[in-house]
Amino acid sequence: MSQEQVYREIRKIDPSRGAHLDDGSPNDNDRIEIGPTQLAFGEWADAGLTLPNLVAMREYRWKRLTQHVVDRDLGGLLVFDPLNIRYATDSTNMQLWNTHNPFRAVLLCADGYMVIWDYKNSPFLSTFNPLVKEQRSGADLFYFDRGDRVDIAADKFSNEVRELIEQHGGNNKRLAVDKIMLHGLRALEAQGFEIKDGEEVTEKCRAVKGPEELLAMRCAVHACETAVGKMESYARENIPSNNISEDEVWAVLHAENIRRGGEWIETRLLASGPRTNPWFQECGQRIIQNNEIVSFDTDLVGSYGICVDMSRSWWIGDKPPPADMVSAMQHGHEHIMTNMEMLKPGLNIQELSRNSHKLLPQYQKQKYGCLMHGVGLCDEWPLVAYPDKMVEGAFDYDLEPGMVLCVEALVSPEGGDFSIKLEDQVVITEDGYENLNTYPFDERLMGSHL
Repeated sequence: MSQEQVYREIRKIDPSRGAHLDDGSPNDNDRIEIGPTQLAFGEWADAGLTLPNLVAMREYRWKRLTQHVVDRDLGGLLVFDPLNIRYATDSTNMQLWNTHNPFRAVLLCADGYMVIWDYKNSPFLSTFNPLVKEQRSGADLFYFDRGDRVDIAADKFSNEVRELIEQHGGNNKRLAVDKIMLHGLRALEAQGFEIKDGEEVTEKCRAVKGPEELLAMRCAVHACETAVGKMESYARENIPSNNISEDEVWAVLHAENIRRGGEWIETRLLASGPRTNPWFQECGQRIIQNNEIVSFDTDLVGSYGICVDMSRSWWIGDKPPPADMVSAMQHGHEHIMTNMEMLKPGLNIQELSRNSHKLLPQYQKQKYGCLMHGVGLCDEWPLVAYPDKMVEGAFDYDLEPGMVLCVEALVSPEGGDFSIKLEDQVVITEDGYENLNTYPFDERLMGSHL
């Protein structure tokens, strides 16, 4: 076998491709940059999906974030949230560990100069992105790592930030910060910075998706729905007779997500039978019985780091579902579809709340925490509250093209023994909306196949 054959057949993610894949990423099995698998690429090709151009997607995010910094007259934006770092740099590093041990930070200066502080042994994890101009270390300001001298590390870090803002932020001491440890905040203030709300900057920025982000999201939705299909097949084949637990069903979704280059699942929201009511009981060891309901919420961070947040309820068994369950399912479906029909650019979020479909009285007390919420790299701004929970002025904004919303329903009778959970992911278009989900609703619960 020649050296060229070895490279073609072993070193490439897809041996049929050249130096780059259709999404612009290197066609190299040994690359540092994570991404979708051959399985995902093959399924997307079969589905006729267009892949995103990742170089263009990263540039769109960088330009948009920089513009938000400039528009607020900030010297820069300093972020510690792993998903804000992912948005700014498209790089990851131990994402879940980083959520409770924040060792990464990114500074985006007003002139677009971007610096990442990463784990000292892995600065190379963002070098694939030329928009990241420097890789440093030293943003780890948590007690476990620094002990009683965290103040020394915080002073050093804040001094680096000051020098960068002097060079690339016009020495503008107005600095937006999202989530920072206490010693870090105090050290930045000691350097003379006026700290502004970084979450407001990033959430507003991330709310509107660019064309390549929407292509990535379509791919992620397809991968998620394929994984959900595998989970449903497993559940229907095994629950009636094989003593299968909730955890075993949920594990299928985890495995199939990872097989397609997905990353993690944010919650454990799958429950069965009477454990579905009240909702928010976490997936556990319960053996699912034949002729019971299974309800779940994916909360899945999938391919390209895109969140796919869809919910379904299934009736599994050989008998028909109870009439009250069918009625609740139909009501939940009507709820999300009626609310979805309202969506269009220019619609004020508070008006959306005030004019939304009203759940029946028996479902009011245990209704979901919101009507809708934004979604991108995770659940994001904005939140669309139920009218009785709406805080005047909290979300007094208009919908824009490119926003993506999850439209939700929890139909859960107080004191009942079931909950219906439904949710679809919708993008606001120039003249209305498009539902990105195609996964069917359970026919028997919908009353169409009894």
